[in-house]
Amino acid sequence: MAVLPLHLLGSPVLRQRSTEVAGVDHEVRRFVDALFETMDANKGVGLAANQVGTALRIAVIDADDHRIALINPRIVASTGPKESEEEGCLSVPDVFAEVTRATRVTLAALDRDGQPYTLEADGLLARAIQHEVDHLDGVLFLDHLGPMKRQVMLRKYKREHPKAGHVQEQPTVPAPAGE
Repeated sequence: MAVLPLHLLGSPVLRQRSTEVAGVDHEVRRFVDALFETMDANKGVGLAANQVGTALRIAVIDADDHRIALINPRIVASTGPKESEEEGCLSVPDVFAEVTRATRVTLAALDRDGQPYTLEADGLLARAIQHEVDHLDGVLFLDHLGPMKRQVMLRKYKREHPKAGHVQEQPTVPAPAGE
């Protein structure tokens, strides 16, 4: 496997609505594994395919004792009160803001092997699911902020990353022997 380069704020693929995966095969499973590896290398809670430049409806999450692949995910229900919590994003490094989201969601998706599943989630897992499904719809967490707060966050990002390109290269990690 390899750690994939991250696409950062300003990369057009982050604003694309991702395409449904037609079928889960060996290549999709390898891509899911690479997403997990990339997420882990960047100490993330979740990662969507478009964050590595691929506009497919695939994401991975590791939160609240759940390490899951989401292929063609849909949030089929959002319940409970809305709650504001601080969020960040690997594609918008060093920027954090309070985002209001549902406290409980029901997710329908395919797993890494293409098997359908439904998951009821709350807490960090529910927040991560909503964040990653937003990514697959071309929505960033900054879009949930009011216009003034969003402008402040964008100015902060540009100030702290004046030479940032749209892709952040990752160090090459050698594959374990036998792969």
